[in-house]
Amino acid sequence: MSNIGFRILPITKRVDKGIIEQFRNVVTPHISDNLNRLHSIGPKLRPYHKEGKLLGTAITVKTRPGDNLMVHKAIDIAEPGDVIVVDAGGDTTNAIVGEIMLEISKKRGIVGFVIDGAIRDTGAFMKGDFPVYAKGVTHRGPYKDGPGEINVSISVGGMVVHPGDLLVGDEDGLAVVPVEKAEEVLELVKKQELKEQKMFQEIANGTLDRTWIDKTLKEKGCEYVEFADKI
Repeated sequence: MSNIGFRILPITKRVDKGIIEQFRNVVTPHISDNLNRLHSIGPKLRPYHKEGKLLGTAITVKTRPGDNLMVHKAIDIAEPGDVIVVDAGGDTTNAIVGEIMLEISKKRGIVGFVIDGAIRDTGAFMKGDFPVYAKGVTHRGPYKDGPGEINVSISVGGMVVHPGDLLVGDEDGLAVVPVEKAEEVLELVKKQELKEQKMFQEIANGTLDRTWIDKTLKEKGCEYVEFADKI
């Protein structure tokens, strides 16, 4: 019988590493735009590292607030290129990860933390390029009692994350690419990049068409009062 609430499951599907690498220079706004602006983790989770892009496969952890036993286990079973994504209930009373876990994770090839909760030892994170996104900071350490689950669907910053999903993080925040949609999203993003490159060129040339604004206002029924020239 499954011990729901205290169990460890495998990741059954991962995005191909070649596809992941093609997201290396993709910005989160482009991902968000092509997922109808819905597949993003909320703005309360902010970066605490100095620099560096977050890009990797989600190994998910659901734990009770203030406890990191299952986060430690997730670090031990994660594969190189994985991101530890933790649903700690958004509670910031106790830190879920700190400098020791950072160093262990770097040694194992883990590429980042996303913590819907608090972290500590922020000085260690802020001077380096290991990506970490969290809701807050506290010096109070965690408990290590459980329960918790690894590789189940979780909610992080208002977004559902499934094990195996692709996590992308930059200065603007975090985007989640569903594992089964990664190739499709990549193609859409490439098209948007080309479209925007053309727009930037038209801006530079002074040829960008802005007639869509007045057209939209007219279609929406906006009242437009002409202003007389000042005497």
